[in-house]
Order: sequence, then C-alpha cells, then structure tokens
Amino acid sequence: MQKQAIFQSKLLPYALVAPQLAIVLIFFYWPAVQAAIQSFLLQDAFGLSTSFVWFENYLDLFKEPAYFAAIVRTFVFSFAIAVSSLSFALLLAVMADRPLRGSTLYRTLLIWPYAVAPPVVGVLWVFMLHPSLGVLSRYLRAMGIDWNPLLDGDQAAALIILAAAWKQISYNFLFFLAGLQSIPKSVIEAAAIDGARPMRRVFWTVIFPLLSPTIFFLLVINIVYAFFDTFGIIDTMTRGGPGKATETLVYKVYTDGLLGGNLGSSAAQSVILMVIVVMLTAIQFRFVERKVTY
Repeated sequence: MQKQAIFQSKLLPYALVAPQLAIVLIFFYWPAVQAAIQSFLLQDAFGLSTSFVWFENYLDLFKEPAYFAAIVRTFVFSFAIAVSSLSFALLLAVMADRPLRGSTLYRTLLIWPYAVAPPVVGVLWVFMLHPSLGVLSRYLRAMGIDWNPLLDGDQAAALIILAAAWKQISYNFLFFLAGLQSIPKSVIEAAAIDGARPMRRVFWTVIFPLLSPTIFFLLVINIVYAFFDTFGIIDTMTRGGPGKATETLVYKVYTDGLLGGNLGSSAAQSVILMVIVVMLTAIQFRFVERKVTY
C-alpha cells in the first residue's frame, strides 16, 4: 500500500514551503524584476536622478564591439569548460568504479575540490602558475614555454579554463560515479557473454547510453556554471585582463555596473545574459534530450 502524507490542517503544507518560497521571491525574482526595470532607465553621473529611455541601453550594447567579443568569449569558455570537466570526470569515475584497494580514499580525495570556493580556486592556481612565483611555471620555462598569463591573453584564458574545469570535475565525478554504480552488473555481464570487447562494451553499447540522462543533466549544469559561477575565479585570477581577454558576460556586468557606474547598461546585460542561458537550456531540452535514453 502506498503511503500518503496526511496533514491535519490545510494551511500546514503552505506553511512548510513558505520559507523556501520567500527565499526564491526575495533573492531571485525580486532582483530579476529590479534588473529588468533598471535596464530601461538611465541614471545621471551623480546618481541623483533617473530617466526612462526605453530600449536605449540595449541598442547601445548591440552597437558596442566589445560586447559581442564578450559573448563569443563566454561561449568559447563555456564549451571548453564543459567538455574538459565532463571528460575528465567521466574518466576518473570509470577508474574509481573499479574494485581497487583503497577506492573509498581515492573517491574522497577526488570529491574534496568541490568544497573549495571559486575565489580560493583562483588563488590556488595563481600560486601554482604565477609567471614569477608559481611552482609549475618553473617547469614550463624549463620546457622552453614563455609562460606569462599576466601579459598573454591566450595563456590567461587557458588558465581560467583550467581552473574552472578543475573546480567542476568533482561535482561531475559524483554524478558519474553514482550513475555507474546504478547500472546493473547483469547488463554488463550479458554484454560480455555476447562477446563485446571491453572498450566497446563500456563506452558505446552499454554504459554510455545508460549514462545519457546523467550526461544531459550535467551538460545543462556545466553550461550554467560556466556562465555564472566562474565570476569568482576570473575576479581573483585576472580581473578580466589582460586587455579584456578573460572578460566574460557575467564579469562585464560587474565591471560596467559596479566599477563603471553604468547601472542601466549593466542591468540590460544581466537581462540579456539571463535570456541567453534560458535559450540554451531550452535548446538542450528540445534537441539534445532526444538522444537521451531513460
């Protein structure tokens, strides 16, 4: 018999969900509405008065070449971070799923980086790859690589991608490992009896299709992570430099709004950023989910 929760009062269920609803309304919907309203306003240099300018903030953004460069840069960063973090996490999960001595210790160590805050991740990687103080920079110079992310924009971008992907690997590893452990061993054994070779059996005919719901979920999460949660890493490591080579959309919202004082343009950018993420998520659910096997 299926158990069903029975409340003595009709108001009790609403009271139980009220705190969560209050948090969502106060910290998500209310700021989103305020940003949408602010995007149609123009504030004077002293912050004493505002005027309604309709879509002028949006039109100015679309005339700015630096904004389109930030859009392209954000998409490149998101793709690189998602692909690299998912690939390495899947590889580590497959290796950790094997019956090894001390596998519990290995899994615990692989999960630890997820507990590190993004700004701390940025500080760690700066110390390791700083051009003059970094430990790993010495080996790069010994190999003949002129490593200086403070002056080279491509190297700074690679450093941001590396740090952001490392931060997200642990999160992906948790879900991949759970997905691998939920696959019935009888299915793999049946494939082995049928004569399937190990690589084909593990990655293409059995395990990979069964992991497709997990991969789809992590793909959406990683893209949202790359769009928003990399702010702390960028701010700690490069502050958008050198020459705005690592300035993504979310960091441009910060620099134009808080540092530049252009609140209307910053609000318009945040609205556009939200629309882009919603569209990307909708596209993934519309087209990518068709390839998912449940």
